[in-house]
Amino acid sequence: MEVAGVTLPPESRPIPTETAYFAGGCFWGIEDRFQQVPGVIDAFSGYMGGTTASPTYSQVCSGGTGHAETVRVVYDPKQVSYRELIEWFFRFHDPTQLNRQGPDIGTQYRSAIFAANEEQLKQAREYIEELQGTKRFRGRNIATQVKPAETFHEAEEHHQDYHEKHGGSCALPNE
Repeated sequence: MEVAGVTLPPESRPIPTETAYFAGGCFWGIEDRFQQVPGVIDAFSGYMGGTTASPTYSQVCSGGTGHAETVRVVYDPKQVSYRELIEWFFRFHDPTQLNRQGPDIGTQYRSAIFAANEEQLKQAREYIEELQGTKRFRGRNIATQVKPAETFHEAEEHHQDYHEKHGGSCALPNE
């Protein structure tokens, strides 16, 4: 690769990345956990799936915008596959809860995968079908929505890296 007439060595070339979007309750915990997954370059808290053009946290929390608290995950597909990200996502939250996670209740806390392309859409649907056929959720139906990604609205700055800024962290679940 050449930049301004200088050939860059392979180790200084940009990493080709891909993007994925997941909603699974409060975005602070989902963002924190994804940032710990090897191969994830960064994760950002935001909103997706609603009708308000530029939603704010207070608008989304009111439940009137239709948005879900969503995390945009930027990752290196050579280190972690989209399938692996889906698998992590289903370890991070309870996908059988409809419009809630733990004490957080409302459509803004729904479980959703917003697929960035047709291949992601296919993989997400196939994984959920596989998972539903296992005994893992003891017969409870998976409520996770799988939809094409829409506009991602990045959350306000004080919501980014919330656990890191406030001294908390969610450990990755053990297998």
